Amino acid sequence: MRRKSSFLLLWSVAVAASVAAFCVLLTLRVRAIEMGYELGRMHGQLGRLREVRRVLELEVASYQTPERVDLVARTLLGMAPPGSDRMLRGRALPKVLDAERQAVRGVDDERGPGGAGIR
Repeated sequence: MRRKSSFLLLWSVAVAASVAAFCVLLTLRVRAIEMGYELGRMHGQLGRLREVRRVLELEVASYQTPERVDLVARTLLGMAPPGSDRMLRGRALPKVLDAERQAVRGVDDERGPGGAGIR
């Protein structure tokens, strides 16, 4: 009888361990499938976001052109070039600044077109 009860106890422990292992395996498999679906959704969202970014970059590039700025200023904002009555004349530059400007122009002239020095 003692032998039969120890066998039954060991058999119960083995069945319980097998059932627990099967439950863990099943849980891990279900979680892996859920993560696969989530990964697929994320890839789809990434593709959509890349397309939106591409469109927005094109839109930004179009807004940075002078023609686009002029069009928006004239049509949407109602702007026009200022008339001569709206312009203010500045006074002449001080001689120090004028001399600096001439010096800079002299350096630029020596470099020639493209900024390379003449040798």
